[in-house]
Amino acid sequence: MFKLTSLNLNGIRSATSKGVEAWIAAIAPDCICVQEVKAQAADVQGKFEQLAGLQGHFHFAQKKGYSGVGVYTRHTPSDVVIGYGSTEFDAEGRYVELRFDTPTRKLSIISCYFPSGSSGEDRQLAKFRFLAEMGPYLAHLKKTREFILCGDVNIAHQQIDLKNWRSNQKNSGFLPEERAWMTYVLAHPEAAEAAGMGLVDVYRQLQPTATDTAYTWWSNRGQAYANNVGWRLDYHLATPALAALARTEHIYKDVKFSDHAPITVDYELTL
Repeated sequence: MFKLTSLNLNGIRSATSKGVEAWIAAIAPDCICVQEVKAQAADVQGKFEQLAGLQGHFHFAQKKGYSGVGVYTRHTPSDVVIGYGSTEFDAEGRYVELRFDTPTRKLSIISCYFPSGSSGEDRQLAKFRFLAEMGPYLAHLKKTREFILCGDVNIAHQQIDLKNWRSNQKNSGFLPEERAWMTYVLAHPEAAEAAGMGLVDVYRQLQPTATDTAYTWWSNRGQAYANNVGWRLDYHLATPALAALARTEHIYKDVKFSDHAPITVDYELTL
């Protein structure tokens, strides 16, 4: 089995101070995709290049203490792709892709951190620009290789993906345009209504009706975590051939290294 975990750290220094490395050692993933590293190369050097024996590969933001993604792996990649070629968003450290290619297959594990639009109109517009770029990029990638994108997508796709969907219909993360983007990404290419990209939401494939147990993020305001007033923002988005190999999933709500919970999926796959 290939065990793949995704976790928004909300700061690697903060998460490691709360015991995330010991937890990684205990669950022993093959790869863990992390988002919101909130550090630069100099901060990571000599401290966080490795966690629990896994080697890290990163895309750092230019802005200090902001964004940043990484993939820690126990397998040596055949190639590492930093950024996705965006003039605007590569400076924000949002995309790192590890390729594990062989003569008979092309396969990538991607850690991606989608922008949040919750801080105001400017960032929401930036989020829409990111989605407008990322859609065609992933569609092109799907034509050339199999991949699993793990990340904080900052979108709850369906009503069952957040506790208070009625009151959040005009809020970032559950806007109609954002949900429509997810629908397009996940729709079958030959669907009768509108052809989509055909990626698979792996968690929903395994847990099609889960509600309260599906959440991966809770606001720090009020008693959101204690009352499980959450959102499902963290995803494994996979090409159909890889999604078909997914066997089990687990969201670790009872460990708290950040405002997000880790999500792990086991795939019947060998790198």
